[in-house]
Amino acid sequence: MLSFEDTFSSPALQPVMPGMKSAAAPVEPTAATRRVRAEDKRIINGTADVNQLVPFKYKWAWDKYLSGCANHWMPQEINMSRDIAQWKDPNALTEDERRVVKRNLGFFVTADSLAANNIVLGTYRHITAPECRQYLLRQAFEEAIHTHAYQYIVESLGLDEGEIFNAYHEVQSIRDKDDFLIPFIETLTDPNFTTGTPENDQKLLKSLIVFACIMEGLFFYVGFAQILALGRQNKMTGAAEQYQYILRDESMHCNFGIDLINTIKLENPHLWTPEFREEIRVLMQKGVELEYRYAEDTMPRGVLGLNASMFKEYLRFIANRRCQQIGLDELYPNASNPFPWMSEMIDLKKEKNFFETRVTEYQTGGALSWD
Repeated sequence: MLSFEDTFSSPALQPVMPGMKSAAAPVEPTAATRRVRAEDKRIINGTADVNQLVPFKYKWAWDKYLSGCANHWMPQEINMSRDIAQWKDPNALTEDERRVVKRNLGFFVTADSLAANNIVLGTYRHITAPECRQYLLRQAFEEAIHTHAYQYIVESLGLDEGEIFNAYHEVQSIRDKDDFLIPFIETLTDPNFTTGTPENDQKLLKSLIVFACIMEGLFFYVGFAQILALGRQNKMTGAAEQYQYILRDESMHCNFGIDLINTIKLENPHLWTPEFREEIRVLMQKGVELEYRYAEDTMPRGVLGLNASMFKEYLRFIANRRCQQIGLDELYPNASNPFPWMSEMIDLKKEKNFFETRVTEYQTGGALSWD
């Protein structure tokens, strides 16, 4: 135990005599000790302390984080018994409908893992706004839930796991989409990649656009429409219910990514050059082409009242929307939406009919309540 004399032997606690400067007197803040101000924050290349969530500058990111938490769900909350019975019944689904289900799962079982890797191993470390990092952590967890959901469907239906999980190696239309995405993942996950130069900042921005506007905002939509169309005909309703929740999550991921992109543009207008915009337009067109090939592969014949040519129009409509959202001109003038019902599927915040049931309440951390 310290004695009275020992206590005052500490310079910080010694009494201040007249004319002496107190050791505890206020000092001018240095760069290391200065408190974070909202105006000091930047989405990329920021110098403010990334561990300090507040004061908020990007309130939109925090609001999306809260919305994501409020929308929480888990795959095993959904009853798959009806889907299992239909899958076992040789007369309940046509071969073309079964192909749609298996091709969908073949793409999605690995797609959300790619997205999660891109967030955790790449995007997160280059974003210097803590509010945005907070949402990215929630998004990464949601990608894990989505991968879990697809695995839960595969397991419930008793599908050949080797066939489904290796589809991204063995099915060309799926492989082509992944091959398109992987270079943009590798850019951000390269441990030697850093932002801070116009060239690398543009590489980051390009990767963010590819993932928000093409992967999450385009590559998922053929599959979503197909499985939700099955559900609308009272087929595979458990899988369709999970796809609707995933669609709602992915819509928020897409919107967050677009807000992120537009804020980076606002803070770094020198990156948004005519040459860069043309690169993005070419990538968007390539994305539409790849997703249309996937539509043709999954639907070689008309099924569910759908056909591949309808998806060509739908993908052009979505691509126009994504371009407009990030400040580019439309790629496909006069493209229209052949599936207006898809817009209704995105929102679960209101009471609505859905596969002969009605959402009455959503409880965070619990299951949907149906009547």
